[in-house]
Amino acid sequence: MSAVSTRTARSALAALAAGVLFLTGCSSGGGGDEQSETEAKKQGKDISYSFADAAASKGPAPEVEGAREGGTIKMLQRDTFSHLDPAQIYVSDEISLSTLIHRRLTNYKRNKDGSYSVVGDLATDSGKKSDGGKTWTYKLKDGIRFEDGSEITSKDIRHTIERTFAPFITEGPTFLQEWMTGKGGTEARKSLPDGPYKGDHLPDSMLETPDDKTIVFHFKQPQAEVPYALAMSGYGVVSAKKDTKEKYDKKPLCSGPYKIASFKSGKSMKLVRNTEWDPKTDAQRHQYPDAFDVQFGVSFEDSTKRLISDSGENRTATSFTNSVDASSMQKVRSNPEVEKRSVSGYQSYVGYMAINTDRITDKRVRQAIAYALPADSLVGAFGGTGAAEMAGNYISPTLVGHKPTDPFGKIKNPQGDVKKAKKLLKASGKSGMKLTFAYQNAPEWQQFSVAATQNLKKAGFDVQKKDIIADTYYDQIGKIKNGFDIYHHSWGADWPSASTVVPNLFDGRQVQDGAANYAHLKNEKFQQEMDRIRKITDPDKAAAEWMKLADRILKAEVPAVPLQYYKTIQLHGSKIGGAYFDESLHDLMPTSLYVKK
Repeated sequence: MSAVSTRTARSALAALAAGVLFLTGCSSGGGGDEQSETEAKKQGKDISYSFADAAASKGPAPEVEGAREGGTIKMLQRDTFSHLDPAQIYVSDEISLSTLIHRRLTNYKRNKDGSYSVVGDLATDSGKKSDGGKTWTYKLKDGIRFEDGSEITSKDIRHTIERTFAPFITEGPTFLQEWMTGKGGTEARKSLPDGPYKGDHLPDSMLETPDDKTIVFHFKQPQAEVPYALAMSGYGVVSAKKDTKEKYDKKPLCSGPYKIASFKSGKSMKLVRNTEWDPKTDAQRHQYPDAFDVQFGVSFEDSTKRLISDSGENRTATSFTNSVDASSMQKVRSNPEVEKRSVSGYQSYVGYMAINTDRITDKRVRQAIAYALPADSLVGAFGGTGAAEMAGNYISPTLVGHKPTDPFGKIKNPQGDVKKAKKLLKASGKSGMKLTFAYQNAPEWQQFSVAATQNLKKAGFDVQKKDIIADTYYDQIGKIKNGFDIYHHSWGADWPSASTVVPNLFDGRQVQDGAANYAHLKNEKFQQEMDRIRKITDPDKAAAEWMKLADRILKAEVPAVPLQYYKTIQLHGSKIGGAYFDESLHDLMPTSLYVKK
């Protein structure tokens, strides 16, 4: 996941590759015969997550120290919002916006000790599981309403889920749909091809609403991470009575602390207070500013300059997802007065160099490529350690279960090990082989391509560079018959678990045009292992197994070379308070912001 217009899964990554840079305690979940809970699960950077009970899910959210009500915050954004319908939201700038305007069954809450809980948002807790994890039950809170004052009931939640099957919903997540139907992709849609719009519903064997307050999900297989999935913006609540189908994407009915007063695509948006939002029902959000004024079309360079200047209205400005541009990174980090007005952290994205296993079938050649590539050159191209960090493996430090392994010495030898690469290529008998290297013609990737090509040539490859324009890059490398040998891409997890990384990137059953298995890896043994890990009902144990499998795939098959873990630095004006980098959002958290006196 990266900042602007970068999807938490596949389609976001074109933007990222273009240089986009996208409380009181909780306890065991709240009853039930097999209550879900994750114990403190350590990330690579010591961030932990837990599934919270009803007590931790109650509002109001703890007050932000020094906060006050009033004022307007200016939000400087490069890209306009393509989607406002929750079911179509799957990119990071829209996800940040959704924290202010849409609620869902669960949500993330930052605790006083820096850990995070998945709490009940519209629901009373993070969920109760039974039947070995195949059934999850949620109860709705009292006092939850849409902006028009209508009460949010289980009928709205059912409608929210069922409309994701409709053909006009094309961009959002599909986890719940696939888990309920036991089918993937387009096959899952066949269970309710028109959504709920012709009076049809999913059977009670998949989704039940026995009363206005209760929602019961039934899945074909045990699912340990349902609270994570339901916290996705893509499952934000939609009014059953006020659903306007395609038109909802431009004018949705809001349920968060703010509602949309105006929206001019590509120009501006204004958010104002939603008077129907009750802070007593919300454990995470605040409603400090009177309004948010969003200005679109502001480049990273422009927003960085404006926020560094801290003049005029820039003093009360920040951004949902615009980050410091690469050329200004050092200027920000070397100026204490500017740096103290910044937030920074890891994003969930990892940058890879995919190796087309259909074309490069000799593992020794793939190993040679892995050793030769200079990861440090890529980090430098993106602006240095403020924007990225060299990656030793496939799993982001933001994910539960991450371990700092380095099978190909990418951290130990940041400029690559050309001697080892040359030796491996010679042993394969392929010295001098042609290697078609496709990359995006963004400045960062152009700069890296020079250093990478130099190393690959020294190792004995005949490198043929192919630069591709940003708008079509992912379309081209996403084709099975793409004609390229190596090409970069990035991937971000949908929630803090590698269950949304390893299968997406390396499941051979997902090799098709447009899929994320860019290396076209097919290994039945690893596919069976993925199926085994998916059935583990303890998220901590599953996380450890995903990490082990990721390293096994890297060492045994070398389908892609890990290059960098993405990071970001965001600025805000001196009159902005409550700014912090949220580890679950991977960006500045809008819901805690206020305007200082």
